[in-house]
Amino acid sequence: MSGDSTTQRKSGNDPAGNEANNSGISTISTNDLNDRRSNDSTRIVDVRPVDAYNGWKLHDEKRGGHIKGAKSVPFKWQKYIDWIEIVQSKDILPQHAIIVYGYDKAETLRVAQQFLKAGYSDVSVYNGFVEEWSERENLPLDSLARYRQLVPASWVNELLETGSAPELTNNKYVVCHAHYRNRADYELGHIPGSHAIDTLSLESPETWNRRSPNEIRETLEKLGISHDTTVILYGRFSFPDNSDPFPGSSAGHLGAIRCAMIMMYAGVKDVRVLNGGIQSWLDDGYALSAAESPEHTRVDFGAKIPGNPEIIVDMPGAKEILQSQKKNLVSVRSWAEYIGEVSGYNYIEKKGRIPGSVFGNC
Repeated sequence: MSGDSTTQRKSGNDPAGNEANNSGISTISTNDLNDRRSNDSTRIVDVRPVDAYNGWKLHDEKRGGHIKGAKSVPFKWQKYIDWIEIVQSKDILPQHAIIVYGYDKAETLRVAQQFLKAGYSDVSVYNGFVEEWSERENLPLDSLARYRQLVPASWVNELLETGSAPELTNNKYVVCHAHYRNRADYELGHIPGSHAIDTLSLESPETWNRRSPNEIRETLEKLGISHDTTVILYGRFSFPDNSDPFPGSSAGHLGAIRCAMIMMYAGVKDVRVLNGGIQSWLDDGYALSAAESPEHTRVDFGAKIPGNPEIIVDMPGAKEILQSQKKNLVSVRSWAEYIGEVSGYNYIEKKGRIPGSVFGNC
């Protein structure tokens, strides 16, 4: 016996050990999935939360991550009106054989049924990820290399409620709600216990470049952040008002990413970002607070700034990358910005990209 419990459900006329549910969608075995996963015409679809796909063990599975080669299409994306466009942008097309898996059988089946309604004809489900695939060391899993730095809302909530969280050994932490010149965004509602941080305290408005080491030190020390403090950043996304002279005021979660980069540059050893920003906190059913968090006691950063100068390159470094045959300067702007259809900013007329840069498709 292989130890594959799914194979115990064999019907007399199905040598693969698969069974059909009442919707006509077959349930495949672990062994069959393993045999089929490397087929070019097969697409494996992971409908678990993206945090589980990245590597977090949200259901106490033995090994975290996703089945190698699987595409992430979380169950909650079903509510998006452009669901099919998102799916097909991931090269999951009607001519492919679709295998759907997740944590919850009902959710897995619902996504499989949605594929059928969208015109996909070869759709099956796999329900053995936690009990079988993650248990068997010989079955391949993949994960985001640094998934620990992109944390789920449940992780942040556990940290705030208990003072500890999975894959964290530090008891010194600060949670920051990032905004760009828009403190009202914090006052509108924030994660309880978080502190407001204006991106302007780390970036200069004249150049949108990082501030001087002394200015960065001042900001971090006032927030109670030393080089060995764990920092968790998040923000709120809203669509920009292009008639606003500062449309970037809506991009709070983008601001969180920029703050994280500068903190890493400064030398903070453990910087984490709430995956999905404040919306993921709300999606998981957690409440916001309008109460001001108590100020942190000022601390000494305790190390030279920058501690990791290699994280950011300036103009000479960018030019060196462009001249190298072994390096790429990657644009993470939108495709419309990359090809020069729009500048992306209501106060910048020039359009296009740095010559020689490649599109990052983020």
